Amino acid sequence: MSKLITFIGNGNMALSIAKGLKENYEIEVVGRDLKKLEKFEQELGIEIQKHLLNGFDITDKTLMLCVKPANIESVGSILSGKAKVVYSVLAGTSVEKLRSNIQTNAVVRTMPNLGASINRSHTTLTGDIEFKDEAQELLSAIGTTTWLSSDKEIDIATALAGSGPAYLCLIAEAFADGAVKQGLKRDDAMEIMRGLFGGFGELIQDIHPAVLKDAVMSPGGTTASGYSALEENNVRYGCISAIEKAYNKACEL
Repeated sequence: MSKLITFIGNGNMALSIAKGLKENYEIEVVGRDLKKLEKFEQELGIEIQKHLLNGFDITDKTLMLCVKPANIESVGSILSGKAKVVYSVLAGTSVEKLRSNIQTNAVVRTMPNLGASINRSHTTLTGDIEFKDEAQELLSAIGTTTWLSSDKEIDIATALAGSGPAYLCLIAEAFADGAVKQGLKRDDAMEIMRGLFGGFGELIQDIHPAVLKDAVMSPGGTTASGYSALEENNVRYGCISAIEKAYNKACEL
């Protein structure tokens, strides 16, 4: 695999992925604004190759496409040449649509999340099967990977793994707010919440959530009381509905 990765786009997701790859890959970034590219380089913390988008030659390059889904047509129209492979992080943008807008020999859709910046993303992948091994090798630099069999499956995964950090942020903030409401100092509430998520993240790797829940929830205890409040307020349904709505939005894109 080429050790040069060419990022098309310089937003937050591109930066997160680049942070995970910078130790093992040479990075070049292509964008519309030189000042933004310089800021990207500063935040990444290493020297990178910087190029303006218009007329950029992608011939035989390994691309990491990180533009907004709505911009795929305009971006594709001003690139020249034919890439070796395009790895796309564009939500809801099918393999077929990518292939019709970017000249390339192969396409792999990917959906990392912001954990990429600390090498803890779980990235889902689909596309040209001959690039499965290369794709998993590349994206394993920023965490773990799962290869899926269709556009539909990766759109569902986008709703879960891609959007999921935002949902967990809401829950984390709400838990801390609840503790503050009952009288805990804000700094203490935040520290305890972070410890909760850190430990739980390790446990959930090997134990089914229902088993963990049952281990914590003793009959008539504090956990059972709080758990019933979550059920009364339809938290479970809210989470299921969030995945459904995010998936539907991905399909609309």
